[in-house]
Amino acid sequence: MSSHIHAISDASFENEVIESNIPVIVDFWAQWCGPCKALAPIIEDVASQYTDKVKFVKLDVDHNPSTPPKFGVRGIPTLILFKEGQVVATQVGLINKAELAKFIDNHI
Repeated sequence: MSSHIHAISDASFENEVIESNIPVIVDFWAQWCGPCKALAPIIEDVASQYTDKVKFVKLDVDHNPSTPPKFGVRGIPTLILFKEGQVVATQVGLINKAELAKFIDNHI
């Protein structure tokens, strides 16, 4: 991970996402997922522009099987934006930098 994005787990999800005082984007991903790997540098780039406005975290669906079904994650990559502990937007699939910025700007 980078200084702008860090890994979370089923155990830390509540504290890192639901109880966060700023909006959080959760990247549901897996090591074997090609589109997830393609999305990673895009998220990194965008995360560096939203420092202090949005927290970016990654949840590996293979190692953390309890959280994804709670939020209807069926395919990856899935990005879910949480604000004040609630889901406000979901994006499934690979998107480009402009689409990711628009996804964030429309919901924060």
